[in-house]
Amino acid sequence: MFQGATELSVDAKGRLAVPTRHRDALVSGGAAVVLTAHPDGCVLLYPRLAWEPIGARIQSLSSFNEQARWWQRLLVGFAEETSLDGQGRILLSPALRKFANLKKDVMLVGQGSHFELWDVSAWDEKLARAMSQASSSPPPGTENFSL
Repeated sequence: MFQGATELSVDAKGRLAVPTRHRDALVSGGAAVVLTAHPDGCVLLYPRLAWEPIGARIQSLSSFNEQARWWQRLLVGFAEETSLDGQGRILLSPALRKFANLKKDVMLVGQGSHFELWDVSAWDEKLARAMSQASSSPPPGTENFSL
């Protein structure tokens, strides 16, 4: 399970060092990971085996539905399979860096089965907005939830 938020740096060649504590879990089903775009403006990072059913489901959406086509263009069109190098780094393609405006400082945010990768300033802005709305009403299905 991928959890936690970590601020990291992308190097001049577009490489990101995955924190040591997550490396083995990311490649547990093989050496490959999948990076892709998310409609919210971040990059998703999945172990390849966790991505496969998601990619298949997205590809099964109707190509006659305009919204489904755009989801396919984003999630499948930007999907890239890559491997961690000997130093535990992954290469972020120029297309994905441009899509999510990833420059130097990024946030790696665990989401259970995968990670989200955000530009730090975009993350800070979205987090501040979410926190200002947090007390207004809980998400659907969590009305009786307690921490």
